[in-house]
Amino acid sequence: MTMHTVVLGTSGTTPADVIAVARGNARVELSAEAVTALAKAREIVDALAAKPEPVYGVSTGFGALATRHISTELRAQLQRNIVRSHAAGMGPRVEREVVRALMFLRLKTVCSGHTGVRPEVAQTMADLLNAGITPVVHEYGSLGCSGDLAPLSHCALALMGEGDAEGPDGTVRPAGELLAEAGITPVELREKEGLALLNGTDGMLGMLLMAIDDLEKLYKSADITAALSLEALLGTDKVLAPELHAIRPHPGQGAAAANMLAVLEGSGLTGHHQDDAPRVQDAYSVRCAPQVAGAGRDTLTHAALVASRELAAAVDNPVVLPDGRVESNGNFHGAPVAYVLDFLAIAAADLASIAERRTDRLLDKNRSHGLPPFLADDAGVDSGLMIAQYTQAALVSEMKRLAVPASADSIPSSAMQEDHVSMGWSAARKLRTAVGNLARVIAIELYASTRAIELRTGLTPAPASAAAIAAARTAGVEGPGPDRFLSPDLAAAETFVRDGGLLAAVEKVTGPLA
Repeated sequence: MTMHTVVLGTSGTTPADVIAVARGNARVELSAEAVTALAKAREIVDALAAKPEPVYGVSTGFGALATRHISTELRAQLQRNIVRSHAAGMGPRVEREVVRALMFLRLKTVCSGHTGVRPEVAQTMADLLNAGITPVVHEYGSLGCSGDLAPLSHCALALMGEGDAEGPDGTVRPAGELLAEAGITPVELREKEGLALLNGTDGMLGMLLMAIDDLEKLYKSADITAALSLEALLGTDKVLAPELHAIRPHPGQGAAAANMLAVLEGSGLTGHHQDDAPRVQDAYSVRCAPQVAGAGRDTLTHAALVASRELAAAVDNPVVLPDGRVESNGNFHGAPVAYVLDFLAIAAADLASIAERRTDRLLDKNRSHGLPPFLADDAGVDSGLMIAQYTQAALVSEMKRLAVPASADSIPSSAMQEDHVSMGWSAARKLRTAVGNLARVIAIELYASTRAIELRTGLTPAPASAAAIAAARTAGVEGPGPDRFLSPDLAAAETFVRDGGLLAAVEKVTGPLA
């Protein structure tokens, strides 16, 4: 079922529209403005194609082969060939939502009127999205420069009725069969069109936008679990006071502290039960939670700014300018997007790292301030959450490896014509893994902290904490008790976090978190 219709004009699109198409199967339509711009740009390309002078992408070869002038009778073959030869991906299939984002974002640039693609080609791109036909795209093949060439080529191949695609029923079949069943006529590419369909940062941008969407929820969820851990450890909420964060005015830090303070309002556990082991200060993993989460939030804000600029861009080479020129450029280079993809992987790894340290503290009887070892029912007979922390540590360790930047690498290609590349696609792929791991890490902290709070018998948690615990139990995240098969509990906790159940339960009490 579609959420709504997204209408593409000439001035780009919004993150919400990309998410709606990629994840919500929203319908796509071309505005009259976009159709007019497409036709006008195509007139310019057709005029240049008729001239004897070579124009890159219109009447020449590509990349290191751009020195050859292509005669008129070979140009349709040239455009077909670039798609076929560049559809050289290998490895596992890329997720459906990533391919849909990639297709939609390429269509967004086509509709800008700077690519020279005919209106009927753009309409066929929209038709594929609306029919739920998703080309098979493979994990490996993009260097993030000259665009996400191989992934986009597999999508263009499907437009031609070639290659494989997934139908609306989830079955992979020949693309030509799926197009025929949907009543879609395969396109026959003309001058420049094959190149225009391949030359963009659409794959890495789509993955960036979806990562931002996920991380915005996960950062709020991490503020909640940090507050639950502080409460379970009988910590003090005085360090969350707004005046303390105002004197170090990083916006994300202030927002994270405010979120934690909102969750802890009315708690009967915070700061009043330290007689057994008086503490002047809580450990860094508790006390500095807003500083670490806040730095990540500010990184997320920067990434969203970069994404918004890229959404407003027309990434192609060459581009059609309003004055009739068709000019080569380097706007396809993925560096701006690649950098922030790597930045987010670093921030996510650090957020996971501090969450794991809080979990470990909850399980260690020497540092948990009166909680049973590993939160076990009968320690020794029961192991409690001992190995849940192992799983969390393994996830964090992988995230640290994934934080190694892809964008610092480059490898020459195309006979040294393309001698510096961004590796932005690789940065995006590893960030997707990191985001998935972060959800699991937060879920394990949730599992431990809610159990620990329930073990503080006689003490009343904050209303928001109580709401989180109740909702988690309803969602199948079990509470304290003897050892049991733990994996299903952790899976339920992951789903509860990832799908927004934790955030929704808390915000019913606190109102919207920042």
